[in-house]
Parts: sequence; structure tokens; C-alpha cells
Amino acid sequence: MSLNSQFPKQVPFLPGHVFSDPFKENHHKTQQFSHINGTVQEKTNFIHEEFDPNLMDSMKFNAPPNLTYGSRQPPENDYIPRIQPPWLKYDRAVLRFYGYFQESVVENPNENFRIRKVIIYYYLSDGTIHVTEPRVPNAGIPQGLFIKRQKIPKKLGKYDFYQWEDIQLCSNINFYERVFRIQDCDTFTREFYEYMGKPLSLPEQMPRDNFENIRETKELKINPPDTKEYKEYFEVKLGGGHPNGGLNKYLQNDRKVLSFDIIWDDASIEGQLNYYTLNFYLADDTCEVKEVRKQNSGKDPYPLMLRRQKIPKTPILTHYPGMTLKKEEFYSPQDLICGNTVKIYGRECFIYGCDDFTKEYYLNVLGIQQKPATLKQERGKKFYQPVPPYNGYGYEEDSLGSVYSLQPKPPKKDVRKNFTQDQFILRFEARQISEVREENSRRFIISFYCGDDTIQVYQTSERNSGIWGGKFQERSRQKNPLTNDYYTEKDFQLGGIVQFNVYKFQLMRADEFTINYMKQKSDVFKEADVSQIIAKLRLFADGYPNFDSFLLDLMKKLDKQLKGYIDFEELSQGLQELGFNLTLQEQYFLMREFDRNGEWKLCMQSLWEALGGKRA
Repeated sequence: MSLNSQFPKQVPFLPGHVFSDPFKENHHKTQQFSHINGTVQEKTNFIHEEFDPNLMDSMKFNAPPNLTYGSRQPPENDYIPRIQPPWLKYDRAVLRFYGYFQESVVENPNENFRIRKVIIYYYLSDGTIHVTEPRVPNAGIPQGLFIKRQKIPKKLGKYDFYQWEDIQLCSNINFYERVFRIQDCDTFTREFYEYMGKPLSLPEQMPRDNFENIRETKELKINPPDTKEYKEYFEVKLGGGHPNGGLNKYLQNDRKVLSFDIIWDDASIEGQLNYYTLNFYLADDTCEVKEVRKQNSGKDPYPLMLRRQKIPKTPILTHYPGMTLKKEEFYSPQDLICGNTVKIYGRECFIYGCDDFTKEYYLNVLGIQQKPATLKQERGKKFYQPVPPYNGYGYEEDSLGSVYSLQPKPPKKDVRKNFTQDQFILRFEARQISEVREENSRRFIISFYCGDDTIQVYQTSERNSGIWGGKFQERSRQKNPLTNDYYTEKDFQLGGIVQFNVYKFQLMRADEFTINYMKQKSDVFKEADVSQIIAKLRLFADGYPNFDSFLLDLMKKLDKQLKGYIDFEELSQGLQELGFNLTLQEQYFLMREFDRNGEWKLCMQSLWEALGGKRA
């Protein structure tokens, strides 16, 4: 009996609680197989077999029973296995994934990190993985085999290894505490996943780092633009001939000329319509422009507008030829179509016709049918005559009549408006706006005549005020300095500012006729429409939790003393505290609409009901 078996069972089986038996003498290991008398034998001391008495009796009487119980189960795999093992089914089948991991770079002013690309191979035969890193020249880091072929556990110290189902695109995977980003895979891998019923997602783009950009910049090789000229020069210097790239084109198109009729409209003061003939030589793609001479044209005969040369679409002009290395784009037959415009060194020429040979060439070679354009009749010369400034005498229309004609005619008036609107006169009380403090107290009556849009200003005076009353400005049309247009009736709004010459006036009040006129023409005087004012007030309810809270807050701020009636100053102050930007005319008409007693006080009950409040 060993020493450990003598200890009580309550002692935990932990290091420090188990002791070796000091009385033990035999320390050999048990051997299962032995060789006795030249025969290999197996020790059965440790094999426990169940005792069957029926079997013993049958052996004594020489009548052994049927030792087989039931039929033999067919083997799952025969010598030709129906279920192939992985090492046979996936022999030489490898899944290949492309990925990368990010590694920080220190003590380098050009980069803070580097993207290291890797290729991950998964062997389906045994579930092993190995990772390689493609070699990048001049990378400065060891590359090649990154992880040897082995089974990689998902977590260190555990026997749970990665399977092919664990590897997906656009995901991170951890190999020995290093995180790899799987970006793409090959075609076989994608087809394998689709066959297994787990299709992969779309690949993502491989990120770039500063090292790759700098390396591509260094490896970029750009030949100088004059390399071809240098080669031709050295070839001729060594005894070779000049290359003639356009020889074949010259032999095929010699003496073939496309002729077009063009016109240039000279828009200068003494300009006119100029007719030319543009000849395009197919042998070398050069053009010449000839002038079409006309008798008694008054111009000196210049046979050529442009000598034979290639016409650039956008010419590059330099001080000396060959200073620029930019390539110019020249006109070709595809650009010369009837109806198009050709720009010849700043002159826009219109192509309106061509000859019969040109039409046949375009139809047979290019498959384009030339359709000549129809020109308009020549217009006469027009000279620009500047309009002199207004001298201040009379109306501006009267003075313009002497500019347009030697025998000026009186300007036409709107007779219909004069007949229909002549009886309407809008009168406003206004005060002067001036930098001089004493002049701000002056009061005026401004009359606007709707029949002819004329304005007349009278000044009112109080007794012993030292101010002369009477006519301040004659009846005349006045221009708005902001728009440079004449004043109309819609420019006169209560609280608005109008300016006549150098004097500014603010409209304070209006008479009863003017108020009713504004109400009737609510399409012109929109600020006089009470329904629009009420709708504008309702829009301010958007800043409140509900409409009832908006009405309560409005009533509290307007009628602070709960009198039921407020005057105009209380209305203006309350709206200003609430932040409701109503103009002076809108406040005036609001006050006038809900003044029930004629005492110029607003009834709060009427305003409550107009805004949609419930009757008490």
C-alpha cells in the first residue's frame, strides 16, 4: 500500500499535499508486451473480462453457441472510401487570401506608419495556415515567410484552431496577437465559399502609405519632351536620312483640296460682313484663307487673310517660336462642318457653304452630308451713340426726346391709367430725417397722385414755431435712389423711408381714404391685409410646445395689467419682447382692425378669437 493511499480523502489532491512513498523499492515502468520462449505474449493482468457461465458450460459439453449476435454492420468506408477523408478530398486545395497589417514607424520624418501586405494560405487538407509577405525592394525590413505552416489557435494556450469558416473578407483576424486585415482573395477561394453555401463579401481597396507613394515617385521615369528631336538629330549626324512620317499621306491626298465659304462679322465701329474662302489641303492638313473681293467695297485688295499653315484651335502665343513646350490642337476635316464656327486667331468665322468636291469627299469618306446654311441679308451699319446725362431741366423723358430725334416728340403718357386712377390721391403725414436735431421735428404732408405717379410735399407749421408752412416741393415724379426707378404706390408704406432729392422722410400716418385704399388693394399693399398679418402671427407658434401656450404667452406679454385693452405703445413693446418682427404698418392695421370702441385701443378678446382661441 502506498503512502498516499493512507491519507484521508478530505485532503485536496494539490501540490504540497501529496508525498512520495519512502518505502517503495520497485520504480520500473510496467511492460505490456514480453518475449517468452521465442513467442510474443501480452500480459493480461490488467485486462478485465466479464465472466459468462453459459459460455463455460457450452465449452464443457462441446456445443459452442452462436457467438455472433445480429448481422454484421457494413463498414462505412471500404477499400474505396465513400466518405473521403480531408487529406484525400482536399489534396493540394489551398485557399489564398490577401491582407495587410499596419506597423508603426518611429524616428522617420517621412512616415508614421507602414502598410505591410501579406498573403494568407489555408490548407484544407489538414487545416494549417502559413503567412508570407511579398518582397518590396528597398523596404529596409526583412520580408518573405512571416508565419510557418502550422495550426494557429484562436487564443494562445487553447486548442481551438482556426477553420476556413472563420476567415471572411473585410474582417480582422488575430494570429499570435498580431491583427491582420483580410482585404481580398483569389478566384478559387471565392468559388469554394460559394460552393459551401457561405459566399464572401465584396473586396475592399488596399490602403496606401507614404512609403509607397515616395517609392513610386522615385521610380517614375518621364522622358523629356525633346527626346524625339534629339534622336532625329543624332541619326542625321551619323549619316542617316530625315524621317518622313507624312509621305504616305502626301502621296494619297496630293492635289486634294477642300474649299469652304466662310464669313466673318466684324463688330467694330467701322466693321462689316467680310467673305472669305478657306482651302484645306488634305496632303499636310494646312489651311489658307483668301478674301472674296467685291467691287466698290472701299477696301484695299489684300488677297490673303492667312497664308498657308496649320490653324490651331487655341493658339499659344509666345515672344519667340519654340519657347513653349505645350502641344497645340489643330483643325481637321471633322471640325469643318457647314453651320459650325471656326476661330482663326481670335476671329470667329462662320462656315455657310462648300464646293461639290468637298461635299462628295465628306459623304464618301467621312459619311457626313454637308448642308449649306442660309445667310441673312446684310444689315446696315450701326453706330453707338452714348446718351448724355440728365441736365435737370424738365422731365428726363423730354430731354431724351432731343437725343433720339432732331424733331423731338412729347413722351407718351399712360392715358388709361390717368383716367382710371386720377381721382385717387394718397396722403401721408411724415417727418424729416436729418442729422440736424431741430429739423427732425418738422412735419410734412406727402401727396401721391396715382394717376401719373407724381408726388407733392407740403410743410405744416405751428404758431410761433419759427417754421414757415406751405409748399415744400412741386408736384413731379421722383426716382428712388436705391432702385433708380420712379416711385410707385407700393413704395409708400407706413413706417417706410422715402427720399426726394437730398431729403429723407419717414411716413408716420395716413388719412382715412388712404387706409381704405390700401385695404381694397391688398395685392399691392400686402402689409395692409389683416388676414395675412394674422397668418404671420400664427407662424411664431412653431417655437412653442403647442398653440395654446403660444396664445397664453402672447396675451401675457401684450396685456401685462390684464385690462382687456392695450394701446399702440404696449402693442409695439410686447411684440418686441416676444421677438415678433412686425412692421409699423402691420402693427397699425392690426391696431385699427381690433379697435372696437374707437379709442385707439386694441381689444384683447377680439385678437384672441381672431388668432383661433376659444371663446370664454
